[in-house]
Order: sequence, then structure tokens, then C-alpha cells
Amino acid sequence: MYVKVCGLKTVDAVHAAVDAGADAIGVVMNETSPRAVPAAVAKTVVDAAHAAGGDRLDIVLVVNDMPAADAAGLASDLGFTALQLHGRRYSAEDFAAAADVFGTLWRATSLAHDPALEVGAYGERRLLLDAPKPGSGERWDLSVLAELGLTGEWLLAGGLDPANVADAIAQAKPWGVDVSSGVESAPGVKDLDAIARFVTAAKGASPGG
Repeated sequence: MYVKVCGLKTVDAVHAAVDAGADAIGVVMNETSPRAVPAAVAKTVVDAAHAAGGDRLDIVLVVNDMPAADAAGLASDLGFTALQLHGRRYSAEDFAAAADVFGTLWRATSLAHDPALEVGAYGERRLLLDAPKPGSGERWDLSVLAELGLTGEWLLAGGLDPANVADAIAQAKPWGVDVSSGVESAPGVKDLDAIARFVTAAKGASPGG
């Protein structure tokens, strides 16, 4: 099971995720998010992730309020390996503009905004299916997700935590999972032990039970 830990702000959180076996870490640069960091902090986190995870770790810039081409340039400048364009403001044309600048794109959306889902529909490598209110910790109706029959590299996000991720994987059968608020002691403050427990639980889970 592929595991992404998102919203990281510190080197210690990077090490906690990498040491636990996470496959990806995310850094948020949305102005309105409690997990947002300025470019200088993002660069520190990215450099630590490269040093700790080497070539095996995906290092993802997450944006939802920045022009796509600008975000792509920023991802390239700061050393990210993937760019996640998050939300319905980004069109297929935005993805094409970003792809001209930066190679690896992820798309994050919600059933509330995009009921007809297909991995790669906008040219993205991976699709992240988030809750209707990103970063809120709100959970999906997993029975609905199980009926979608999504294929390809898609990640489940929204309301996941160390206690429920294994059950969510068994029901929704995603290719991977993403967590942010579910491993925090307060909004934007990562709990290092919770990160380790989440990754361990997700890695030990089996789609379909």
C-alpha cells in the first residue's frame, strides 16, 4: 500500500514519515491552510526529504490557490518531484500549462465536485480523492467509494487516522492513502508517533479485507 503523509513542516516530521516507511511526503503552500509554509521552509523540508528518502520518496508540492504554471515553476525551483493541483479551480488546460513546465502532476478532487472520475483524465499521473472539505478530517461514505470501481493509481484521503485506515483500505480498495489532519495534535502540528502508527497500519492493511 502506497502511503503519503501530507502537510509536513519540519525536518523531524520528514524523518518520522520516512523512517516509518512512507512512500511520499507532501508540503502545502496554500495561503489559507494551517499547514502552509513559506518557500524557505518548504526548501528545508524538501532538502531533508531528498536526504532521508533518496530516489524512492515522492516529494509533493500541494497547492489550491496558485496559478498552475506558477506552481509548476515553484515545484521545479524548490526541488519537488511531483506537483499536486488540488481542487476544482484547475482545469484540463491548467494541467496542460503546468505540464509544459514540470513533469509529474497529481490531481486532487472530490466526488462533490467531480462525480465522473478517471485517473489520468487531465493528464495527471495520480489522482487523489479527497473529502468534500479538504483538510477538514471529514470522512467519506466508504460504501459509495467501493462502488466507483476506480482503477489505476488513486489515493484515498479524508478523515483517515491510525485507528481507521486499515478498515478504510479494506472497504474502498484504493491504490494508496493520504493523511494530514489525522496525524496531528492540533491543526498544522504533526504528531510524530501518530505518523509512525498510521504508516504501519496502512502498510499492514489489505484491500478487500
